[in-house]
Amino acid sequence: MGPTRILTKDGGFGTQMTVHVGNAVDGDPLWSARFNATNPAAVINTHLDFLQNGADIILTNTYQCSVEGYVDYLDLDVEQSIELMKKTVRLAHIAKDKYLAECCEAKVHVPDGFPLILASIGPYGAHLHDGSEYTGDYVDHVTLKEITDWHRTRIDACLAAGVDALAIETIPCQAEAEALVEMLCDDYPDVKYWIAYQCKDENTLAHGENFADAARSLWELLGERNARSKCLAIGVNCVHPGFVTPLFKSLNGNTPDAEKIPLVVYPNSGEVYDVSKGWQGREHCVPLASYVPEWSKLGAKIIGGCCRTYARDVRLISESVEAQNKLSRLI
Repeated sequence: MGPTRILTKDGGFGTQMTVHVGNAVDGDPLWSARFNATNPAAVINTHLDFLQNGADIILTNTYQCSVEGYVDYLDLDVEQSIELMKKTVRLAHIAKDKYLAECCEAKVHVPDGFPLILASIGPYGAHLHDGSEYTGDYVDHVTLKEITDWHRTRIDACLAAGVDALAIETIPCQAEAEALVEMLCDDYPDVKYWIAYQCKDENTLAHGENFADAARSLWELLGERNARSKCLAIGVNCVHPGFVTPLFKSLNGNTPDAEKIPLVVYPNSGEVYDVSKGWQGREHCVPLASYVPEWSKLGAKIIGGCCRTYARDVRLISESVEAQNKLSRLI
């Protein structure tokens, strides 16, 4: 089952990376994945920023990685593309080792096994570079076998390079989530993971399915396959933070604590993206850390940030998570 204490996940990788590379991330068809090849030091330093600010979990910079993307936009062949994915996982390990060395020198205790490195497994739609991870439209005309075969290449590369689990994220449609869970149960029975959906409002997935129904259906499927112990959590990411509480209430709101589905949440900052003006509304955002108590009451076990959240936001989330963990130890 999921973790016993609440864990802090890192923030928006492409967002924090701008501290090191400037605003060269948005608009690139490879997004932050280009820098795995062109500026690995910036990738390592971005991971390190999050670790130094309290993240228990960092995600590899593989969200936008695909053989197709690297062949088209970096002129690599298939083998080179897969090798770059493995190298990308190793960059996260370098950052972890540096961080642990810093902690050892400063005599700061880090719990055994931490920080965790999870492979970022973004949706099929991400590599299309057409915004379809925010609609899920591709599932209406691409077969589920094509989708899972596409995912398998990156999953195999990340597992070969060594990760603690998979962060299957920004999944816009139930069919893709269920197909991935079936594939993991069949072919990767020892691999742990979470599934985070992309939702367009307070009730529904990006593709239109009801969130609570989708999450319950996934949990039932895991129960039928005797695989709940491998699922760290089910939840949402890359959503407006204002959607999260209603989404989680619809799933766990009337459920006793012992029966709550373990949840993962890492929303955007609350800013809204305007195609002509970029990100708007930072001044109106509520700090994500302030939501930690209500989300944890609803069953959130892993809390972090996505787009437009920086290492400083993770620091505040981490402090709020620590306060929540202390509180639960007292109860």
